[in-house]
Order: sequence, then structure tokens, then C-alpha cells
Amino acid sequence: MCAGLTSPVIAVDGGGTRCRLVLDRAEGRITVETGSANVTSDFDAALGEIRRGLDQLADRAGLTPAEIAELPAYLGLAGASDRTVCARVEAALPFARVRVEEDRAAALQGALGDVDGAIVHCGTGSFFGLRRAGTTRFVGGWGSRLGDEASSFWVGRVALTATLAAVDGLRDHSALSEALLDRWGTPAGLVIFAAHATPGEIGEIARDVAAAALDGDALGREVMEAGAAHVGDMLTRLGWTDGLAICFTGGLAPAYAPYLPAAMRAALIEAGAPPIDGAVALARAFAAEAPA
Repeated sequence: MCAGLTSPVIAVDGGGTRCRLVLDRAEGRITVETGSANVTSDFDAALGEIRRGLDQLADRAGLTPAEIAELPAYLGLAGASDRTVCARVEAALPFARVRVEEDRAAALQGALGDVDGAIVHCGTGSFFGLRRAGTTRFVGGWGSRLGDEASSFWVGRVALTATLAAVDGLRDHSALSEALLDRWGTPAGLVIFAAHATPGEIGEIARDVAAAALDGDALGREVMEAGAAHVGDMLTRLGWTDGLAICFTGGLAPAYAPYLPAAMRAALIEAGAPPIDGAVALARAFAAEAPA
């Protein structure tokens, strides 16, 4: 099959919250969306969401599942952290030609296109990446139990932890900590919420933290400044230098801008496209490669 821009390809951007699947062809793009596709958190459930999305694509395109399986496919998936996991996903899918990678590559490609720069992703989770002169390096993205610093989950958790510290008299209350305590009624209510909440549910608190910080709340500013310090540290460790573009992705990331050093603020650019567009570009690059 010709690998030109009009030949059809399948692209998948599978995140911890939702999975987007695209059939990109000459007649236009067909996009469907399913649920979480983190292959480390729940491999079987993630594959189920991907298969469900592929069935929806086939139905909307008027193709059979077998015809879909003949197309080159690129999948950028949350939790696809090493080659063993990627190979397991590839073996579980029906495609004759398929490449599975972590979702960070598609996010960077979508945000930056083909230019050099850095990406700061702070959504429910977090990761950081930098591309220069054909070399790309990522850090972070290890999930809420072992990482995700500066993510919305992290911001929410730190704010809740500080609220309980204020209950213990270890720090002063602020308007934010009092509001968080009031939301769940008692310290025990807060603890019960946190014990059963998903990272996404805890991450919803980050919006309140960011807003409180802008209003001058001491706890809000402390948390946002700590998150921004981590962002700056990761960019520096990746080798960021003055003038290299920085792109924010994820719902929380832009909220860190006021707390970054001036040189980093000056380098901020808008994301060129969402991760699914990056996945489509990577799918086309994969399709253009000679079959192994």
C-alpha cells in the first residue's frame, strides 16, 4: 500500500482518562473516543477500550474489522513504559503492521511539530521532554504512586496533606485549607475521600489551588511555587537553554507560568496541535518506513 498522505492510517492516543482513535484517509478524518487506555494500570481494560474504538472506527468508515487490521497503525499509550509492554500490546492487536510507544512521543510531536523545543505536560499526570538536533529525551511519567510531580494529582494531594497538617497545628490554616476542610466536613471525611478517590478526582482540587494562589492564599502559592520549581528543575536537567521554545500541555501546566523564571516565561509558545495529531504524524512516518 502506498504510504503517501492520502493512504489510510490508524492513530491512537491512549491516556489515563480517555483514548482517542483516528482513521486518517483521503476522504477525511474519522475520530472516536473511548475510556482510559493505560496499559500498566489495567492492561485488559485498556485493550478492551482500544478494541472498542477500532470497532467504532470500522463501523463509521464502512469497513470490516479485517480491513481495519490491514492498515498501518501507530499507538501512543499511557503506561507503555518499556519495550516488553509495547510488544505485548502489539501482539494482542490484530494489525499486520503496528507500532506501540509511550504516549509522550505523540504529545511532543503534536505540540512542537518538527521543531526543537521542550514540552511540559501537567495534567492528571506529568512528564517533561526536550528535543534538540534530532535527539529527544523524556523524564517523568511514572504514575501517581511513584512520580507525577507537579501534576494536578500532585497539587491536590499536597494541598490535602497541608490541610491535615494545619488540623494538627503544624502550620497555619489559610482560606484554601479551611475551604478544603469544610468541603468534607471533618478531617476524617477528607481522609475517607482521599482513600477512595482516583488520581483524577484528587487532581480536580488543583483548579482551586491555582485560583487560590492567584488570590494570594499562602498555601495555594506555596504549592504552586513548589510545582513550578519542579518544572524549572526538570527543564534545566533536560538541558534547556535560553531561547529554546517551551510548550505547555495538560490542563494545569499553564497555571505554572507566573511562577517560572523570566527566561522560561519568555520562551513559552502555544502547542501546535493536540497529542492525537502527533500520533497521526507518527503513524504516517511509520507507514512510510519499509516493512521489516
